[in-house]
Amino acid sequence: MPKYVIEREIPGAGKLTAEQLKAISQTSCGVLSNLGPQIQWVHSYVTSDKIYCVYNAPNEELVREHAKQGGFPANSVSKVSSIIDPTTAE
Repeated sequence: MPKYVIEREIPGAGKLTAEQLKAISQTSCGVLSNLGPQIQWVHSYVTSDKIYCVYNAPNEELVREHAKQGGFPANSVSKVSSIIDPTTAE
């Protein structure tokens, strides 16, 4: 299944409390449950003013629908073409 990286511009994201992050995660999981098993949240990285999320989904439209239903920004949605890590150099 294709993998996507979503950039969400959220001013002050890095200052969100654990309780706020939990609430955001619960909202996301609720929307995912309604959309069905074809879309999966892998994990997210929280930085000072952005959250970068990694999702598995059949297409970009479903990723954007998740954002719409959850009330999350999806400033950029990019399909991953390859994954590399240190073992790629071997």
